[in-house]
Amino acid sequence: MKVLALKSPDGAHAVMATTDHMGMSRTIYDSIYAEVHARFGLARSEFMLTFSHNHCGPCLRDDLVDYYPSDDEQRRLVGEYTDWMERQVVEAVGEALGTLRPAQLSVAEGRCTFAVNRRENSEDEVPQLRAEGKPLRGAVDHYVPVLAARGEGGELLAVLFGYACHPTTLSFTYWCGDYPGFAQIALEDAHPGAAAMFFNACGGDQNPIPRRELELAEQYGGMLSDAVEQVLAGEMRPVSAGLATAFEFVDLAYEEVVTRETLLPIAGGDARDLHVRWARRMLALLDEGAVFPTSYEYPVQAWRIADELLLIAIGGEAVVDYSLRFKREFGPGTWVCGYANDMAAYIPSRRVWEEGGYEGGPHLDEYGRPAWRWAGDVEDRIAAATHRVVRRVRAL
Repeated sequence: MKVLALKSPDGAHAVMATTDHMGMSRTIYDSIYAEVHARFGLARSEFMLTFSHNHCGPCLRDDLVDYYPSDDEQRRLVGEYTDWMERQVVEAVGEALGTLRPAQLSVAEGRCTFAVNRRENSEDEVPQLRAEGKPLRGAVDHYVPVLAARGEGGELLAVLFGYACHPTTLSFTYWCGDYPGFAQIALEDAHPGAAAMFFNACGGDQNPIPRRELELAEQYGGMLSDAVEQVLAGEMRPVSAGLATAFEFVDLAYEEVVTRETLLPIAGGDARDLHVRWARRMLALLDEGAVFPTSYEYPVQAWRIADELLLIAIGGEAVVDYSLRFKREFGPGTWVCGYANDMAAYIPSRRVWEEGGYEGGPHLDEYGRPAWRWAGDVEDRIAAATHRVVRRVRAL
């Protein structure tokens, strides 16, 4: 985990924590933010907690709990690790705020092309299509946003970069940062003393293909770090002084909340199935008197860094349509970070919701929600909230 702390001349702050974790539950986000607020006085809008969605990272408390058939000892270890991790994030925030130094920021965008729309292209056909020079199908977002922070002597202090793609090159049970980890290592090796920080853009429907081999994760990390290096070596736009932040929770409605009657047929299945474990947990909550909500509080955030950069951050696994839409609507200098503040679930656009499939269909149960699917206006609600927070930062 790494922290970038910004402070404008008028005293406004913006603090981003990047991690190599698969996801952060709402429980973890709220716990970390509460401590950050208590110790450092940061408003919620001033703190952004991101995660690369790396599938070879540690399991955390309350994140995808029904995926893991854990025993009591494993759950104890997960809780112990999560508590330690939360303390480390807070300490890193304090260290960043305590070591502020003058810096010049600059921004630019590069390009990297290994991400593939997994809804439109099967893993088996991609290598052949590429070998034949044929185009792949589906929406992608191959831009690589890069923010460089340089000291008064011009030395590189930090580089923040993003890309819209699942870090799922690997599927083994060893710790590894996948392609974002290898990209960060390469950049830090090339720039001793600088911190390289990665954020996942809206890569909910994007995969690195082909995959399943460590060498491929290293290759993709090298491609991404090369794209960043090309940006660093080229002409970047200086960022002037000024900082404004805004945050909002927006209610995303469920299409249908589960009931005892709809859960019982599922709960009778094999407990090795995650949907069975989910159904049994939902039934236990009902037995305890729980009343399931009809919507979910979803985080939407915006930072305006002077007039050169608008950073939008949305929770969960947002599909690439969101990044493409917001860059079109808000203009040049707009970056969109997915996987921020709360893992939430897959976040389909209206197009993906209508098409269905894994990212747009009835799979909220896998994220522990008391429903199978978002209501059809999910994109409308998120877009409206995004426009509200952007208006607020642009008005300041």
